[in-house]
Amino acid sequence: MCSIFLPPAAISPAEVLTEKHYTKDSRFQRIKAFFQKRSCPMERYAADLVAAADQNHLDWRLLPSLALVESSGGKVFVNNNVFGWDSCRQKFPSIQAGIHAVAERLANSPYYRGKSLEGKLRAYNQNPHYVATVKKVMSQLATEPW
Repeated sequence: MCSIFLPPAAISPAEVLTEKHYTKDSRFQRIKAFFQKRSCPMERYAADLVAAADQNHLDWRLLPSLALVESSGGKVFVNNNVFGWDSCRQKFPSIQAGIHAVAERLANSPYYRGKSLEGKLRAYNQNPHYVATVKKVMSQLATEPW
């Protein structure tokens, strides 16, 4: 894990537009409730997580699950990097930018492109328990009542 950092309180115009688009989407509502239940700052980015997944044809549960595993849902991170991307060395100009950059790389980088979910997760982190850990969070995200 990385150092503690709290996201800024102000909401950008892009966040408002993205959130309005996804407000009635059950995936948005599930992600928001999932993070709220755990008091995670990432609840604020639920719409961005769904939008990034849609734009990059990723399972909608992947990015929030990675954020929960890697930064406790945005509680512990540096460099606006809630996914621990590049062992927390990668700096992003905002959390939103990090969400979209990581989603794009998971979909299009030669290192990840064309791989199954398990293949992407194995490439993301070689820890033998990592795939099971992330998939467990993904399952909880899909099945917890909201």
